[in-house]
Amino acid sequence: MDNPEHTVILHAMTQRPHVLIVGGGLNGPVLALALAQGDHRVTVIDALPQDVRQTDEFDGRAYALALASQRVLSAIGIWPAVRDHAQPMLDIKVTDGHAGRGPSPFWMHFDHAEIEEGPMGHMVEDRYLRRALIGAMADSDAITVIDGRSVVAQTVSPGGVSVTLDDGREIAGDLLVGCDGRQSGTATRAGIKRTGWDYGQTALVCAITHEKPHHGVAHQFFMPPGPLAILPLPGNRSSIVWAERHDMARQINGMDEAAYLEVLRPRFGDFLGEIGLEGKRFTYPLNLTVANALVAERVALVGDAAHGVHPIAGQGLNAGLRDVAALAETVILAARRGEDIGALQVLERYQQWRRFDTATLAMATDMFNRLFSNDNPLLRMGRELGLGLVNALPVARRSFMREAAGLTGDLPRLMQGKPV
Repeated sequence: MDNPEHTVILHAMTQRPHVLIVGGGLNGPVLALALAQGDHRVTVIDALPQDVRQTDEFDGRAYALALASQRVLSAIGIWPAVRDHAQPMLDIKVTDGHAGRGPSPFWMHFDHAEIEEGPMGHMVEDRYLRRALIGAMADSDAITVIDGRSVVAQTVSPGGVSVTLDDGREIAGDLLVGCDGRQSGTATRAGIKRTGWDYGQTALVCAITHEKPHHGVAHQFFMPPGPLAILPLPGNRSSIVWAERHDMARQINGMDEAAYLEVLRPRFGDFLGEIGLEGKRFTYPLNLTVANALVAERVALVGDAAHGVHPIAGQGLNAGLRDVAALAETVILAARRGEDIGALQVLERYQQWRRFDTATLAMATDMFNRLFSNDNPLLRMGRELGLGLVNALPVARRSFMREAAGLTGDLPRLMQGKPV
């Protein structure tokens, strides 16, 4: 007669590893789909209802996806669903100057033709990317999505980890991943502290229509209060990410549409002709917040939960997707070897893979913001000469381009466009 206890143990051993993901923004669903491909069961828990997360109307939000990030979406089968809505970024122009005075004569120009792989990245509207991710998760038998519920507690035991939801339900798994942003409750409950500071800046985010075509050119204009990014969208439209000091940003965001545009125009210039607003306007405070550890027993952090950086280089989501690719590869390979995917010795491999890169990104964005967000004449002279020097050196320019495209460093397989 079979031993019932033995039968239960065998059943547990043959179950696919179960991963709990807290946060259903962008990183969480991408990780869920990558893990599902690797034969894992995944539960995604998001505090927002699906009808809030998904909309068919353009609300002004869009993302700059580096080439390596596009490859991640291709590897998990998402890119075909958004490709026709994406705008390639063919060139990037970086300049320094003052609002209303025009750019400095020293500038840096990246032309995608200088690298063999194609466009350095694409702009994709939030509505198309989010809809594709939600649809793909719904089509996967390995993924369960719980919308409109918050995690209020988490418990780690030698054999697993469990979370308690605000409706009293308890869900158990082998690994818990925090994709829950800069104020990550997952990190706090795991006892992971953070290091960082406020930049005294607020980002104003919107989308505009313009009279003239952008020709796929992205612009980064550095001004004393903070940088202004003009990122091409399909058609005669662009996404704007614009940093101002907190008090000024509050005043600007409180203005009506006409007054808002009057403030933007001298910063924007007239190279695209007349401009108008499209969709909603957003603001968010800019700060640096880096988790002191990326992992704990049965817990891993991804994206802004691990490292929230300044958007000066547009690398926030791209860094998060690199986390996703590295963690997915670490966990999938460990499971294939028969290892416990939540064991700290397994998760340390992910931390070792990503720790230096995330620390370097945090320091670089912090340094660039401090260097460019001021009107010190000596610093201004130095940075203008630096931009001109890099632009004059093809090897240096190509190196910067490959970095912007996400093609440098120890790339996970998904960022090479390959399955794990």
